[in-house]
Amino acid sequence: MLLVLTVVCVVAVFMHDPIAQWDSYHHFVDTRTMLGIPNALNVLSNLPFLIAGLAGLWSLRMHSRQETRIANICFCMGLVLTCFGSAYYHLAPDNARLVWDRLPMTLAFMSFLSAVVSEYIDVKIGQRLLVPLLAVGVASVWYWHWSELQGAGDLRAYALVQFYPSLCIPMIVWMFPRKNSGVKYLAFAVISYVAAKFLEAGDARIYALLGFVSGHTLKHFMAALAGWFVVKKAVSSFKFPVSS
Repeated sequence: MLLVLTVVCVVAVFMHDPIAQWDSYHHFVDTRTMLGIPNALNVLSNLPFLIAGLAGLWSLRMHSRQETRIANICFCMGLVLTCFGSAYYHLAPDNARLVWDRLPMTLAFMSFLSAVVSEYIDVKIGQRLLVPLLAVGVASVWYWHWSELQGAGDLRAYALVQFYPSLCIPMIVWMFPRKNSGVKYLAFAVISYVAAKFLEAGDARIYALLGFVSGHTLKHFMAALAGWFVVKKAVSSFKFPVSS
């Protein structure tokens, strides 16, 4: 079933026409300068990623199984780097800076998938998948950036890297249930991430409604919260039973 899901996702994405990055993506509604920082709230709202990542690294020192330690550390480092990459992008949004926003996120997506495979299916398979998954994530961003420079932008590979884990991980959890695996934190992470995507889509509408904060700023908080729930899951399930 997982193999079928993977094949279907890959085929469906690459049967689609190439997807260029739309110019309006960089036009965020809240461009206010504060404390000399342009687009201040969209920049500063990335701090929760740093907090979640550092708190996760500290927690994993005491509560983490060796089998998933590296993948979980990579996930937390992805959160930390997302803080700096996204802040750098939002200072002056354009395609060149967007690369550094997206690269750390792929590290988080792919390392989390590797940790879930290790926890629910098989330790060795999950460990062996970590490096290839990270390489695919990084390659998807660089391919998009290269294709934009060639005048024919193609986001399909990055879209697959971002959304495939959202389909695959719930299926893995359902097919290979484990006791004391912190599933509730995974559910909270999914809910928070979905909320973040809705906030991102409603950037201007939310700003018009609230008047002091935009949807994209709130999206950063919710996405960081999703990351923290993933960390909580890793910590709460450090005694999970694993395959030999």
